[in-house]
Amino acid sequence: MKTTVTTTRTALSFTQQLTQYYELTKPRVVSLIMFTAIVGMFLSIPGMVPLDTLLLATLGIGLSAAAGAAINHILDQRADLIMARTQGRPLPSGQINTGQALTFAILLATCSIVILVHWVNPLTAALTFISLIGYAVIYTVYLKHWTPQNIVIGGAAGASPPVLGWVAVTGEVSSDALLLFLIIFCWTPPHFWALALYRRNEYANAGIPMLPVTHGVKFTRLHILLYTLLLSGVTVMPYATHMSGWVYLTGALALNIRFIWYAWKLYREYSDALAKRTFGYSIQYLAMLFALILLDHYRIFVYGLFGIS
Repeated sequence: MKTTVTTTRTALSFTQQLTQYYELTKPRVVSLIMFTAIVGMFLSIPGMVPLDTLLLATLGIGLSAAAGAAINHILDQRADLIMARTQGRPLPSGQINTGQALTFAILLATCSIVILVHWVNPLTAALTFISLIGYAVIYTVYLKHWTPQNIVIGGAAGASPPVLGWVAVTGEVSSDALLLFLIIFCWTPPHFWALALYRRNEYANAGIPMLPVTHGVKFTRLHILLYTLLLSGVTVMPYATHMSGWVYLTGALALNIRFIWYAWKLYREYSDALAKRTFGYSIQYLAMLFALILLDHYRIFVYGLFGIS
């Protein structure tokens, strides 16, 4: 009986350990990154993406994003210990130590680069590695603690996945791929500043110069509204450049109206609860926007097969 209990405890401990490593990868963030990369792959060609490229490129890009997330955990663990939102993460809670997390991150990054170099193409591997360094080092180590515009400048790394997906299939960067990059780049500030607003005291305690901490709540609310308006204009560009059609345009306009409404209400009648709802909607917004552009892409492709305009 004693042996049985010990074995059960060991198995449970191993499962919990796996869960902690999984949490190191920031799975919800990585899943959105992988989704936008997949959309980039499908938008790059008229028909179906080769299955091997789809699976291997998604795996390689996802592993790199997970490695970046793990490195972010390592470098931010002191700040994470101060902030209520992040105190339960694997490193500040003591579930995983720095050495284990670093080994895990290096393993993920190495597997990512090997997969992309050998089974996708070297350009995708190079751009993915640059994105990893941009997020895990340039943003986390320098920008995040140096300037209140950290999320604007650092947003370039987070906006790269659709470009990576595009390059994985075509082997080159096109203007349409850069337009997808621009959409996420403009989406990042209002998305993240909504979070920063209701977590501003935690960022202040951690000494991180987020915009609400350095310039105040009202200034941040204005910039959320301005960036949301800018984003709304940018998201019309796929239709204007004939990258997408009326299905995408109709859906994008509806999504933008809702986002602008949130930003305007946040500007006029601020509350932490509204900031949380705005942050939550921003995630849904990006996922639905990319789903729409993908749906419209294949509507145009199918219509083309049958000669329908």
